[in-house]
Amino acid sequence: ERSCLTASAGAELSAKLCRRHDINEGAAQPRRAAVFNPYTEFKEFSRRQIKDMERMFRLYDSGRDGYIDLMELKLMMEKLGAPQTHLGLKNMIKEVDEDFDGKLSFREFLLIFHKAAAGELEEDSGLLTLAKLSEIDVSIEGVKGAKNFFEAKAQALSSASKFEAEIKAEQDERKREEEERKHRRAAFRELKSAFTQ
Repeated sequence: ERSCLTASAGAELSAKLCRRHDINEGAAQPRRAAVFNPYTEFKEFSRRQIKDMERMFRLYDSGRDGYIDLMELKLMMEKLGAPQTHLGLKNMIKEVDEDFDGKLSFREFLLIFHKAAAGELEEDSGLLTLAKLSEIDVSIEGVKGAKNFFEAKAQALSSASKFEAEIKAEQDERKREEEERKHRRAAFRELKSAFTQ
């Protein structure tokens, strides 16, 4: 059966059909999607939190290449008031660097906050310091209070209804802004018509 499918197809299509057949039969695992969606992968964070983290990521990505390298991370930690040694910075990157390229992608940057919220980072880790300084005011919460803060935050944000409510609020905000624009245009037209008569 397989040979008749592949005999009439080209080499590329034949390989794809064979792979699909193997997946359907359970002989092969489907590949992970190449597209990264932070909202579906990091469900513990709200849309606003992810957008804030993305803003911070872009702020320190001075090379505008979509990565935070060693020197950019050094600058980030200095600006946050927690400078690290060169070796400490390398260890910070290594702790979440899944593709072993020596720099942080946005997904790996989000992993820092994910691991901090889950309590998976060492107490003396530079990444935990980064997460604490970026997320909460340590002078108010205290270093020991940060763990409780992240645990409570992870539980509060786990519901999918909150995510849907945020999307609805954003849509309502856009509708309201569009209505205001329409009213301003109508008022301008009325004023314009008064002058053109």
